[in-house]
Amino acid sequence: MINLHKIKEEICDIGRRIYNKGFAAANDGNISYRFDENRVVCTPTQICKGFMKPDDLCVVDMEGNQISGQRKRTSEIMLHLTIMKRRPEIQSVVHCHPPHATAFGISREAIPQCVLPEVDIFMGDVPIAKYAIPGGQDFADTILPFVDKTNIVVQANHGTVSWGPTVERAYWLTELLDAYCRILLISRDLGRVDYFNKNEAEDLLKLKQQWHIDDPRIDMQNCELCANDVFRDSWKETGVGHRAFAPPTFKTGDSSPVSGSTSGNAVSTADQEALVQAITDRVLAALNQRG
Repeated sequence: MINLHKIKEEICDIGRRIYNKGFAAANDGNISYRFDENRVVCTPTQICKGFMKPDDLCVVDMEGNQISGQRKRTSEIMLHLTIMKRRPEIQSVVHCHPPHATAFGISREAIPQCVLPEVDIFMGDVPIAKYAIPGGQDFADTILPFVDKTNIVVQANHGTVSWGPTVERAYWLTELLDAYCRILLISRDLGRVDYFNKNEAEDLLKLKQQWHIDDPRIDMQNCELCANDVFRDSWKETGVGHRAFAPPTFKTGDSSPVSGSTSGNAVSTADQEALVQAITDRVLAALNQRG
């Protein structure tokens, strides 16, 4: 038998963790959990997620109509319900604004793969959904192209939404993604991001199969495993691309990455040498003219 009060306490606990991590400022974010076929408990609008109490939460039906609760339900409940309708096995959805992951959505930068094994195994390729004004069905529908192939999406100029069988499991993906994005940004500032080679990437996919973890790349033919190919068809509409992080490419018959190890803003050694030589030639030419 479902203990609704216990579920509400768990939602409040995750709300505190989201707030304490800096993933939701002021009244940002919302959390939900489907506790039977037609009822969902969710956070209310206009409340700080770090200070909620179980009595603050609301219950809605699968169409978004509020059934109970003293406070008004979150204005973004349709986003949660759309995911649950598309994936009936999903029971919880967490939406918030983790700063490092959100930065990738604002810049429309494809989140690199093949860098950390834990990320590749438990999260995989993370898409960026197109922008829509928050709230309403149009906003909710932006995640539909991705729901069947992932459990977390970055929303352009907004935040992240993740889902899973429990509130905590849904939240874990958010925390994992933001930590990963922070590591990527720090590594780029150091001047270098090294990727797995082809064999290492394939070994991780085999491990996911052994652990019965789905990954769209398993069924893809002739794809570049580390080049964000899973959701590339959506890039034209969303404006996503590789600008700060160049993906690796592989020589034919070779398993080692030959490009993409540095950030998209970095200059190769050959280019640096050419630039220095060009500047030297100009300086010498100017000195000769003066002489």
